[in-house]
Order: sequence, then structure tokens, then C-alpha cells
Amino acid sequence: MKPAETKIAFVGLGLMGIPMAKNLLKSGYAVTGFDLNNEVATKFSDDKGFTFSSTPSEAIRGANVTILMLPDSKIIDALLWGSDGRTGVVDELAKGSFLIDMSSSSPTSSKVNNKKLEERSVSFMDAPVSGGVKKAIDGSLAIIVGGKKEHFDEVLPLLTCMGKSITHVGDAGAAHAVKALNNYVSAAGLIAACEALNAAKEFGLDPHIVNQVFNASTGRNNTTENKVENFMLNDAFNSGFSLALMRKDIQIALSFIEDMKCYAGLAQQCFATAKEADEKLGKGADHTAVYDYVRTQKK
Repeated sequence: MKPAETKIAFVGLGLMGIPMAKNLLKSGYAVTGFDLNNEVATKFSDDKGFTFSSTPSEAIRGANVTILMLPDSKIIDALLWGSDGRTGVVDELAKGSFLIDMSSSSPTSSKVNNKKLEERSVSFMDAPVSGGVKKAIDGSLAIIVGGKKEHFDEVLPLLTCMGKSITHVGDAGAAHAVKALNNYVSAAGLIAACEALNAAKEFGLDPHIVNQVFNASTGRNNTTENKVENFMLNDAFNSGFSLALMRKDIQIALSFIEDMKCYAGLAQQCFATAKEADEKLGKGADHTAVYDYVRTQKK
């Protein structure tokens, strides 16, 4: 998929979408973007090959590849198929083109969209990312990809502009399933670390030392290694990833686990905790502030 032969539509130019689109532009791809916030167009004023469209339909029209970086499946489904009397953009997707959903979406919704788009000769792929804004900027995101292997091979050159670790995990919907489950496991580790460190402090222990023991022992996880000292014990709570998004991610994973008719006791409790903390701490709270929420709860 050579830059000179490929026109990309990029819908969703938020904190992650902007640097991802910029890396495509740096690699020589032409990008037509859309976002509800018209002001993001100014972020690309110095970027050659970028066009900002006033509507998603206009951005998608004539594109070989459409990339979606949107909040959730409900918004994606409304965009594609329409809702509340509004027409979707699906008719603008050219036959033989690719639709790559790089959002954190529902695995089951992705499977449905794949089937419906396949009937229209549009190749669907789910390719959620991990790594945050920092890695989006330097093009080193981890990208998990679901879809047909031949389609993966075709879009791989494009994906390598945005990520370093790119893994094909199965058919359409598989990547969103893996991403949701990964995010749930990560969130469960964070909540467990918060509860454990709070109990240690109440007992009179130094939580910094306790966390050092965790990191030298079997309790080590992403939170104990990267978040406890940098964002939690110092009350900074500014990792850059919101609690609202963590709550959403756990909900996606919980729904998926339940859809598979599997036991979901811990996932249900993690979601309940995330929901309670999100409502208590309010809009804009960082996900590491779960530690602040936990230490204010008394039995």
C-alpha cells in the first residue's frame, strides 16, 4: 500500500488521532481528516498532504482506506449506519476499500460490522492501539490487528507508520477482544494494588517499601512498576489516561466475557469499583486516582 497510490480518510482527530495522522503524513500519505472539533484543523497547518473536511462523508468519499479513532462502538455504528434519522456514511465507502477501526470498540459489534461491510465489498479490520499519546507521537504504538491475513499483509506498511509492535491475532473482532481483555487485566491489577497499598499504610507500613517488595515478588504488575511511584503515592494522579476511559474499557471486557457465557465475578467487581470511583471523583479524574478513592472508603 504505497503512499502515492493511497488516499486515507481519518475520522476522529483527538489526542491520539492527531499524532497518528501526522505520522501517516510524514510517511508521504495523503490524509483527509474529520473531527467534530473544527479547531483541530489548525494543528495540521504546516503538514503537506492534509485536508480537513467539514463532514465525515466528505472525508471518506474516494478514500482507499478509512481509519476510525472514535470513543466507542455506539458512535461508530451511528456513523456507519445512521441513527436518529441521520444517514450513515456507509454508502461513501468505496468497493474494494478498507475500513480500519483503531478505536477501543466492542468485539461483538466489530464482528457484525465486518459481516455487513463484507456484503458491500468493503474490507473491515479492527486495529486498536496501546501506548498512549507519547507513543502515538513517536510512532511506536503497539497495534493489535484482526481481519483476514491477506488484508493484514496489505495494510501492514501503513500501520508501521504509526506503530512498532504490530500483531495479527485472528479474524475481524479478535483484536478488539484481545485489547478489551488486556485492559481489564491491567485495570484489575491497578485496583488490587490500590487496595493492597492502602491496607498496608493503615497497618503502619511504608507503602513505598511495600511496593518495592511487590516489584521484587509475584505481585509485580504494570501499576506497581510504572504508576505507584510516578502518579499515586505522590498524589499527582496525572498519568494522562482518564478514569472514565478505564471504566469504559472494563465495561467492554465485562460485556464480552458475559457474551461468551463465561464466569465474570472479578470483572463485575472491577467494573463496580471503577464506576463508583468515576462517579465519586468526577469528570476529568485520572485513572490512577482510584488510589485516592480507595483510601477514602472506610468500612
